[in-house]
Formats: sequence, structure tokens, C-alpha cells
Amino acid sequence: MTQPANFISTTGDQPRRPNAFLYVAVFTAGMTTMAVEMGASRLLGNVFGTSNLVWANVIGLMLLYLTIGYTVGGRWADRSPHRTTFYGILVWGAFLSALIPLVARPVLTTAASAVVGAEAALALGSFLSVLVLFAAPITLLGCVSPFAIRLAVTDVRSAGKTSGRIYAISTLGSLVGTFAPVLLLIPELGTFRTFLLFATVLYVVGFVGLWRLRRSLALRTLWMPLVVAVVSLLVLNGPLRPPVGNATILFEDESAYNYIQVQQDPAGNRYLYLNEGQGIHSQWHPDQVMFGRTWDFFLIAPYFNAPPFVPDDVESLLLVGLAAGTVARQYTAAYGDIPIDGIEIDPTIIEAGEKFFDMNREKMPNLTVYAQDGRYILNTLNKRYSVIGIDAYRPPYIPAHLTTVEYFREVRDHLTDDGVVVINVGRTPTDRRLIDAMTTTLLQVFPTVHAMDVPSSFNTILVATIQPTTTDNLIQNLALLPPGTHPILGNALALGAASLVPVETSNIVFTDDRAPVETIVDSLVLNFLISGGAEQLQQP
Repeated sequence: MTQPANFISTTGDQPRRPNAFLYVAVFTAGMTTMAVEMGASRLLGNVFGTSNLVWANVIGLMLLYLTIGYTVGGRWADRSPHRTTFYGILVWGAFLSALIPLVARPVLTTAASAVVGAEAALALGSFLSVLVLFAAPITLLGCVSPFAIRLAVTDVRSAGKTSGRIYAISTLGSLVGTFAPVLLLIPELGTFRTFLLFATVLYVVGFVGLWRLRRSLALRTLWMPLVVAVVSLLVLNGPLRPPVGNATILFEDESAYNYIQVQQDPAGNRYLYLNEGQGIHSQWHPDQVMFGRTWDFFLIAPYFNAPPFVPDDVESLLLVGLAAGTVARQYTAAYGDIPIDGIEIDPTIIEAGEKFFDMNREKMPNLTVYAQDGRYILNTLNKRYSVIGIDAYRPPYIPAHLTTVEYFREVRDHLTDDGVVVINVGRTPTDRRLIDAMTTTLLQVFPTVHAMDVPSSFNTILVATIQPTTTDNLIQNLALLPPGTHPILGNALALGAASLVPVETSNIVFTDDRAPVETIVDSLVLNFLISGGAEQLQQP
């Protein structure tokens, strides 16, 4: 009996209901593809940060690998339209996906040391090496959809319906693979185990598919999970990022937002590190509250008001970017138990602060913590503050919505009549474009902006005041500090007065419609490295 001209044979190694399990395989492959892509951003973000530059490289190369996979998969399916070949692709895709974090682990550990040591060439090489690891598995996963269409279509009159169904099923899987890792699995299991989980699910589907068709082929793949298990035991030991100097790691975890470490040095200082570990985001010592770092300058902000300004004039504080509470602890020491609201988007950082940095109700009952986005919570608070501090700019990933004219108008509306906003902004020794743009943006809302360069750092503190003010106010208020003032206030004001620098403006104003923050930051970082800035970072 001859088949009609529009009939397409897909060979005889197919079960009685050929497409039901095929669709399961397509769903799983789509899910795994996006899970691997989301995992790639976290895998790299733990060391290199999560800037748009990192995301662009991840997404761009993934799309390139998928493009190759679509092309190869279509041709492969025409040459070998067998379901055994199809499920073999899934099994190999799963195996190679599971190997990604395992092979990447030693590369990333080396890269983490290079980033901390500012070895730019080694860090860049590691970044590119890890991205290359995704080429084979993502290309194989890209083969799945065109191959599945070739197997599922038996009548060209229904080819459109069948291909549409397969792409819809694959896309549904991609939705699961997008949200499940970010919202649930990475915070609970970590990046490495999330990779292994999705790879395992894909392997099981591929194995079952082979088992249903030809058991001997399925049994020949059992070496793959054994290899992955052995390599996992050898590789997944110890921290991703080694401790600094003689410090010890007290806490290490991955949240939905950050890779987090708490380290303690021999002197008893505890430090909070995030992601690539270049900056210290909080510091704690049982007998010390002033550290000569960026946080100390937040104490200075209200003293730009007209003299005499005294500690009792500071009645409340809001911190956007609380981290583990160093600034809140300093304000409590200097100004007493004034009401402090702290906003930190990452709940795991808050937990680390409570456990290792005395950021808890017992030690700081005056602190109320909100685990939410800084701008969202600000607009839900019906309060006015003496000081609003913003320490949420962590180059190269600065939230643009916290830099705009519209945002600073919202900040102004939550300040008292003599309130001030104090902001920590990054720079390099020769490039102050971000500082100048932030100054210009603030001047659209506030009458006066002051700047202080933090010594031995790449940070500038900007202070914007509700009332017109002068830098002389700070110097006069330092001289007028009343007896009995906490010593850290006098020390901080003296440090601030010595660190004053002229403010400059630019032709850039950040708005909700256009805020090219990351463009400036990426250029700033690149120019810094090209000009030999890495060597400056290595200097004591």
C-alpha cells in the first residue's frame, strides 16, 4: 500500500502513541535551556557581578549557541530522523549541562582570586572561558525543537499546527525554567546544585525515552550520572571565594540577589562581602563603631545645616541599602535610640546582619528593617526623616531607578524642613562622570550639594540639603560641638571637613525616562582598567 504524497515517515522505532512523551521531552528541554541560562548569570554574577555588561554577554552568547543548535538540529533530524537519536541528544545535553558548574568551579575560584587581586587579564580570561563551557550543551538543547518537529509531523497538512504546538510547549517549559531557579531553587539549593537538578531531570527524560525504544542504548548512558557524582564530590568542596588574608569564613550563602560571605579577621573585625568581593559592605567589631571608611561620612551629613547644629537636632534616619547595619549602629551610638528605618532588598543579608553584626532587636531595638526595594518602600512610608542615607549603589550594578530626578523628589518629600540626603557614589581617581551626573541630578531637586572624597577609596559622598547651605557650616558646627558629644562625631566631622572637594556638574540628568547609569559605569571601569587601574587596586 502506497502512502499519500503528503505523508512523512519518521521511522519505525517509535512507540504506539509517539508524540505524548515527545512533548514531555520538549517541555523539559525548554525548561532546562532557560534554567541553564539563568544559572549562567548567577554563576558568573557570583564573581563578576550582575551588570548589564555581564547579562549582555550571557544572553548574546546563549542566543548564538541556540542559533547554531536550531540549524544543526534541523539538518541532523533530516539525516537521522530517529527517536533514539533525539533522546540521545537529550541525554548528552543533560550530561554536559551538569558538567558546566563542575568544570567552571576551579576556573571561577581562580577568577575570584583574580578579581580580588585586580588581575584584569586573568579575570577576563576566566570570564570568557566559563562562557565557552556553555557552547556544547546549549547547542545540543537548541537541536531539540527542530528535531521534535521533524519527528512529530506525519502529514504536511498539519505541519503548522504541530510545529506551533511544539514551540508553545517548549516556551512553557522555558517559563518554568526562568522563574523556578530565581525564585525558589537557587536561594534554597545554590547555583551549582540547581544546575545539577535540572540536568538530572533532563537526563531522566532522555533515559526513559531511550528505555522505551531500546533498553541497551539507555543502559549504555549510565556512566554519565556516575561521572557527575564523582566529579561533584571532588569539586564542590570549600568556598567559591577564598577568605582575604588570614580571615576565616563565618557564613556563606546564595540568595535570590547575591552571593554572600561574612569573614572575620584575627583582630575580631567582621566583614560583609557580596558577589565579586571587591567592596566591604558592612563591618563590625565588638569594641568599635568607627572604622575610617565610607560609613563614617554618613554621620556628617546633617552638620551642613546652618550652625549651631547639635546632635539633638537629628531625630530620625532612613537608610536605603542597609546591608548589615554598620551605619545604623553608628547612628545609634552617636545619637542615641532615635528611630531608624532600614531598607535592604536581600532578606539573606538581613539574616546575616542579625546573626553576625548585632543588627537585631536586642542590640538595636530602635531599628525597623524592611526587606524590599528601596523606592517602593519609601513611597509606602508616611514619615519624614532628619537624614535619608542611600548606600545602594554597588558598581557596576547600580539600580537606575534610585538615581533619578523623580526619585529624589520622592526623597525630598520624606525629609524634615532641615533634612538632608547623603549618598555614596563610586568614581576613579581620574573619572568623576558619575559623581558629576549625580550632582547635576540632585541639583534639579535640592538647592545645595556638597562632596567629600573618602580617603584611600574610590568613593565620594554627596550631601544634598533641603535648605541652602555652605561648606563653612560643617567647619563651624565642628567647632561648636557641645561637651559630651560622642567622640565618633568629632572624629567624623574632622575627617569630613578635611575631605571636602568642589562639586562639578555635567550635561547629564538622570530621569525615569532616561538614566544611562550603567553606560557611564561600564565606560568608567573599562577606562580605569585600560589605564592600569588594576595596579592601583593592588597597592596597599
